[in-house]
Amino acid sequence: MVVGTMRVVLFLPENGTLKDKRHVVKSILARVQSKFKVAAAEVEDNDDLEAAVLGIVCVSNSAPHANEILQHTVNFIESNVLEGGLEDYEIEVLHVL
Repeated sequence: MVVGTMRVVLFLPENGTLKDKRHVVKSILARVQSKFKVAAAEVEDNDDLEAAVLGIVCVSNSAPHANEILQHTVNFIESNVLEGGLEDYEIEVLHVL
């Protein structure tokens, strides 16, 4: 079994309140989960108005496939964050016995 993990850091400067930020983050998470069939959640900086850190995970039977899913996911996020942008991301693929 192969588990692909990704940490995505978003810069969201246009949010006036935490409610605005959560609306943006929840929308991104829902679209990513629906489109790519991955597990995703906000994992850090929950109270920071201008930043969001997302954790995204997929399970596969091959490392290239897991990496491809996560790469497509990060490209989707980058092109769909309209009020800010993708600041950084890290992908790690683990082989689990």
